[in-house]
Amino acid sequence: MKQTTWKQRIGYGLSDTASNLTFQMVNTFLLIFYVNVMGLNPIAVGTLFLVARIWDAINDPIMGAIVDKTNSKWGKARPYFLWMAIPYGIIAVLLFTVPNLTEAGKLIWAYVTYIGFGMVYTSINIPVTAILPRLTDDNQERQEVTSVRMAFAVLGMLASSSLAPMLIQKIGGDSQAKGYQYTMIIFAVVAVTFFLIAFSTIKENVKPINEKPLPVREGLKALKGNWPWLITLLLNLFMWIGMIMKQQTTMFFLENNLGRPDLAASLLPIGGLLMLPVIIVAPLFTKRMGKRNTLILGNIITVFGYLIVIINPASIPMVYASAIVAALGGGFSAAIIFALMADTVEYGEWKSGVRAEGLLAAASSFGVKFGMGVGGAIGSYVLAWTGYTVKLAEAGNLPQSALSGILFNYAWAPLLAAVISIILLIFYKLDKQYPQIMIELKEKRAAQAS
Repeated sequence: MKQTTWKQRIGYGLSDTASNLTFQMVNTFLLIFYVNVMGLNPIAVGTLFLVARIWDAINDPIMGAIVDKTNSKWGKARPYFLWMAIPYGIIAVLLFTVPNLTEAGKLIWAYVTYIGFGMVYTSINIPVTAILPRLTDDNQERQEVTSVRMAFAVLGMLASSSLAPMLIQKIGGDSQAKGYQYTMIIFAVVAVTFFLIAFSTIKENVKPINEKPLPVREGLKALKGNWPWLITLLLNLFMWIGMIMKQQTTMFFLENNLGRPDLAASLLPIGGLLMLPVIIVAPLFTKRMGKRNTLILGNIITVFGYLIVIINPASIPMVYASAIVAALGGGFSAAIIFALMADTVEYGEWKSGVRAEGLLAAASSFGVKFGMGVGGAIGSYVLAWTGYTVKLAEAGNLPQSALSGILFNYAWAPLLAAVISIILLIFYKLDKQYPQIMIELKEKRAAQAS
């Protein structure tokens, strides 16, 4: 018998639609907004991205521990959808607001709003991941729920990438700053609404026998010897390094390497359009091949996708073909990675006797955000080191080194990240162990309950 209704699954999915409406804006447009609209130096922006993620190394585990210690009438993770929805919308808008300050003042503003956005994102998205093991403890149903979640996440990405270029231009007119700000206002209002719908529909179905708040020191036991968790954290890290370097450079690639910024409206949505059907069918693959092997397949497809554009980066058909193939591979990663992290909760409970959804979910969030920070920093530094400047770009006189740097961010970085992911997955063994682990855990829980 299924533990989740379709109403709960859709509500859970809307929580990631909410996140990705704004998150995709940050991933794709924040670097070009900071450099070309706010007028910040790429080196300064890269350092900001890195500093923010260093703070996340402290902040994310704290939030994970807070979730584990939460014991409200709504559950452990669910209440944060209610408590943090409006703060999330507000800080997202401030992130794309240009203050009337000096360049130094604008940089301080960027630090405050970007780090603030990361903290509020953590406070609502660690619960999104942490709640998954509490929705169902059935392995295959968990993959089905994750696929629904990621399908709705892709809808958010698709809506953002499809609408943002048009809205920025239409609303902003001659003022790009206004275009970015008002576009984010629209996305933020929708995101807040979806988080509140998620809160009202989700139910925490799986509850351990002992529902007492979990002390941090006790929760750390779930990490000891938890190799599947470490591998999953590294997968998240490298996947997001490659993804962010590519995403934040896409507009630079279209404007400078191809000279066709108008292609953004048709190229950016390709990822969401093609990832969506892959996410929907991913449970069929995982049922036959297992999560690890399906994820390896996805990364192999991703490698071939980026090789296409590397062969001929000046060919528009090759750029589109590359985006299509890479999106198909990326769909498997999007569908499976969070289910892998949820499985490590049971592994940690089986190995240590401690169930720490929040702390392990914090690792997932940390991998994502630290990957974003490292990828954002490296991508920004590559632009600066290879000679990119706004003046040269506007004059159409970028040196070949800068164009090569943009191509490295756009294609080589995600290709290398996929190769590293394949190597890591070779060492992931939990798929074979999981059925026996669940048998032993259920026997132990039954013994404790009697």
